[in-house]
Amino acid sequence: MKRIATVAAATLLTAALAGPEASAAPPPVALTVASYNIHAGIGTDGNFDLDRTATAIAATGADVVALQEVDRHWGDRSEYRSVVDELARKLHMHARFAPIYSFEPPDRGQPRREYGTAVLSRFPIAEFTNHDLTRLSTQDPDAGPQPMPGFAEVVVRARGSLVHVYSTHLDYRGDPSIRERQVAETLDVLAADEGAPRVLLGDFNTAPDAAELDPLWTELDDGFAEAGAGDGFTYPAESPEKRIDYAAVSGEVGVRGARVPATDLAATASDHRPVVADVVVAR
Repeated sequence: MKRIATVAAATLLTAALAGPEASAAPPPVALTVASYNIHAGIGTDGNFDLDRTATAIAATGADVVALQEVDRHWGDRSEYRSVVDELARKLHMHARFAPIYSFEPPDRGQPRREYGTAVLSRFPIAEFTNHDLTRLSTQDPDAGPQPMPGFAEVVVRARGSLVHVYSTHLDYRGDPSIRERQVAETLDVLAADEGAPRVLLGDFNTAPDAAELDPLWTELDDGFAEAGAGDGFTYPAESPEKRIDYAAVSGEVGVRGARVPATDLAATASDHRPVVADVVVAR
């Protein structure tokens, strides 16, 4: 099944590169996707600067951007502002926010304090779901592993094609056991959309050859590996030496290229650099 889908994606990519005369079928849809852990809008200088964050996102040229470490009225570090909504307005993009945490405000009548993942899209968003994954709380040290939200899924209407895009943030701890469970649960979510173009974006917090990611690579293709685009290091932003941020695609999606921006802005706007992939899907 995976081989058939992969061949189909390769056919899409060939048609896209060859031009419309190569096939009587409608040409495939090309779009650019990105994953970016924005560190709540705080750069390597320790300063919160949403204009800088927005400029770094715009510089990727992405049509759809998955964000991690997103605040909405969360706390002092982001001035209790709604980071996701402000970025959407600055960039003139649609937004969906998937909180991991949603707490009562410090004062009655104020917005809830929330933190999680998000998706920004230049295309209309037809559907949105905030899925659960098993997590260890960063707010309650006594809580054990439990289902918690924050795994965002949107379906975007991309020039006549419906594309499922997911934003995830996997566990950061050295012990891989929680990530193992999260990968299995991720595959269950993606399996529900089998046959549709699917793009999984996020901060996986581990290297591509980590054993806990092996099941993922049996079902999805690593966009950077498919593109042959180099090491893809994204962390730490100033001098990256690890690849922990990803654009992974199902067999229905072809990959034309992938990159990690090497600009001064990408090196300073967050503690991660974004990862960007150019993909094609059937119309």
